[in-house]
Amino acid sequence: MSTQVQSPMQELLQTAALPSQAGQVSQAAVPASTFLAVTSIPVGNNPVGLAIAPSSDLYVANSGSANVSVINTTTDTVVGGPIGVGGTPVWLTVAPNGNAYVPNSGSNTVSVINTATNTVIGAPIAVGNQPAVVAAVPGGRVYVTNFAANTVTVINTTTNTVIGAPIAVGAQPVGIAVAPNGNAYVTNRGSNTVTVIDTATNTVIGAPIPVGAQPNFVAIAPNGNAYVANIGSNNVTVINTISNTVVGAPIAVGNQPWGIAVGADGIAYTANRAANSVTVFDTATNTVVGAPIPVGAGPIAVAVAPNNKVYVSNINGNNVSVIQFDPTLTSITPNQGPVAGGTLVTITGTNLTGASVDFGGNPATGVTVNAAGTQLTAIAPLGAAGPVTVTVTTPGGSAGLVNGFTYLLPVHATSLTATPALAKLFPPQVYFPFLTATLTDQVTGLPVPGQTITFKIGSNLLGTATTDAQGVARFNETLILTLILANGGYDAEFAGGSTGSAILSPSSDHAGVIEP
Repeated sequence: MSTQVQSPMQELLQTAALPSQAGQVSQAAVPASTFLAVTSIPVGNNPVGLAIAPSSDLYVANSGSANVSVINTTTDTVVGGPIGVGGTPVWLTVAPNGNAYVPNSGSNTVSVINTATNTVIGAPIAVGNQPAVVAAVPGGRVYVTNFAANTVTVINTTTNTVIGAPIAVGAQPVGIAVAPNGNAYVTNRGSNTVTVIDTATNTVIGAPIPVGAQPNFVAIAPNGNAYVANIGSNNVTVINTISNTVVGAPIAVGNQPWGIAVGADGIAYTANRAANSVTVFDTATNTVVGAPIPVGAGPIAVAVAPNNKVYVSNINGNNVSVIQFDPTLTSITPNQGPVAGGTLVTITGTNLTGASVDFGGNPATGVTVNAAGTQLTAIAPLGAAGPVTVTVTTPGGSAGLVNGFTYLLPVHATSLTATPALAKLFPPQVYFPFLTATLTDQVTGLPVPGQTITFKIGSNLLGTATTDAQGVARFNETLILTLILANGGYDAEFAGGSTGSAILSPSSDHAGVIEP
């Protein structure tokens, strides 16, 4: 399988190295956090664009093989065969209607894929020269940057027809993203600027915004800011989409950041093509988090799935790297259950996709994880009484809730049967000279040994005795016979206790007197 870019495009998927780039290494700060790309998925030749469908499947445009691969983001496996599209497909998107729009830079068209059936819909839509990136806006439209025409084409996603004339922008437009205010931000690689389009009127707003060298891709963060990856200056420019002004200094990332994406949590990722790595930074602080993450050869685009996995297309490696972070755990409900197991628990946290669960080292069963990777359910196994640590393990790592679940013994009712205080002396009876009380487990029907029985007359404590193997406690009545007779009997009480298999509930009994 080829590892070279099989594209007629002389510039869209290739850039000449700038003199300032020779030997350049990003100087981004590196805190202690470390992340790991845990696997890679083979796809077609020279993969470029990535897009997530409503089903959470990932669509990968393979520029060198003129097709699109589909990846299940739960199992990280390819679904079905590749979907044929036009020549040199690049940065695609999935519109709100569920259709994927694939710009074919080699044939100057956009192919439409129904992501419910993974089939192409209708004929390709003719657009400008070398379409590069597609972005969707609410209201049934997608915007296509035309790299060689310096324009943006608008497509109606209901009719799949072009709307109006192309919108003129800067030189060599590539990336496009739509902010919450409805404005589209277009990165002009050839003029080192960003053009702003009002999508309500399809007109350009104000002057182009100067950014770094060779701006290639743009992403909108939850805070509304636009983040522009600059290939030629190895950094990211931040634009306030309210004022359309640059915010602060550029964020230094890896060499040649071609792609950028921001997750729902505000964490951003750049695909550093010349460094074979991904840089992570927090858009709340605009600071780099951790060391760069090694990925495949020539990472060119990045996407964040709803389950918070990060996918990176490696144009020279013909694969997609999958980055899954360590799970975090927030709570477990309920947090206790019987030693017999069988308790259905719900665990909340993040990055739980692909999880297994154990309770004190014993594996749980029936583990299911929601699509976002933020909640799972599992059935607790057998366990010993007391607290245990609940551990969740994913391909990205492990996390535990120390003493997060407590195994409880079942509660068994008991009965206590006291014998009369005195029987006839002639002929002699077995009751004298002992008071006896028998403790029985009402659930099992068996006598309970090793439990303390208290003998009392009214409020007067006579003493205690321990039940034997037959569940019988004996207390000598010889010295207290007169008191027993005077009070018409005695009381036997069991305050409750436990065995290795159950908690025993209290019980008591009153015994009378059989006089001689």
